[in-house]
Amino acid sequence: MKYFVLLSMVLFATYCTPVQQHSFEDGIWIDLTYSYSDETLYWPTSDTWQFDTVFVGQTDGGFYYEAFKFSTAEHGGTHLDAPIHFSEGKQTVDELTIDQLSGYAVVIDVSEPVSGNRDYQILPEDVQAWEIAHGSVPAGSILLFHTGMGAYWPDAQQYLGTTLRGAEGVANLSFPGIHPDLAQWLVDNRNIKAVGLDTPSLDYGKSTLYETHQILFANNIPGFENVANLELLPTLGAYIIALPMKIKDGSGAPLRIVANIPTE
Repeated sequence: MKYFVLLSMVLFATYCTPVQQHSFEDGIWIDLTYSYSDETLYWPTSDTWQFDTVFVGQTDGGFYYEAFKFSTAEHGGTHLDAPIHFSEGKQTVDELTIDQLSGYAVVIDVSEPVSGNRDYQILPEDVQAWEIAHGSVPAGSILLFHTGMGAYWPDAQQYLGTTLRGAEGVANLSFPGIHPDLAQWLVDNRNIKAVGLDTPSLDYGKSTLYETHQILFANNIPGFENVANLELLPTLGAYIIALPMKIKDGSGAPLRIVANIPTE
């Protein structure tokens, strides 16, 4: 009986203790967000950043005051794609829970194949190769892909593949993304909270059907796009907090995403 009780306690501790944990107070914060400005990159068919002055200067009351107004497309700069963006009836921005938008990251570096092919699509084999070295992607992870494209921000020609706008710009987009086969493999074989990368889209630039978006979003897996500074993150151990502007019924939103990295 005593042996049974002891064994039960060991099993309980094993299954209830987080695989990864660290103290935020002792960690280092990394900002993974690009500032919004006139340099912010947008999809060629989207409206761009507008920032207008309401008032700057001394008021009649004798004190200094500043106020501005801004407008922006949902999908531009560092932003979140909500599942409803490509899947009818799925979660909107305001329906995503904080738990879905926070958690330990798995960061997979695919910059080597991308360096030889800027239209590279990340494959199941890329994740499987990472797992051979590091073990299976833990359940509840936020999966981030470092393609190396962030080094070109905010140069539209280098980052997007074109400076053209409108339909002509869309036709000339060129950047890496997640292959639909990998999206389906993740849905079928892994339990992730969200996925993100340092490019303008989860699908590669030449996509016309955006199948990766469709597959992931049909399963309420949101996406983070134009994520900054992924080269500063370890492959395991960073804790992600990704909080978008809470837009009711939104299909996307500007995203402030940060990572806390343990120092030990």
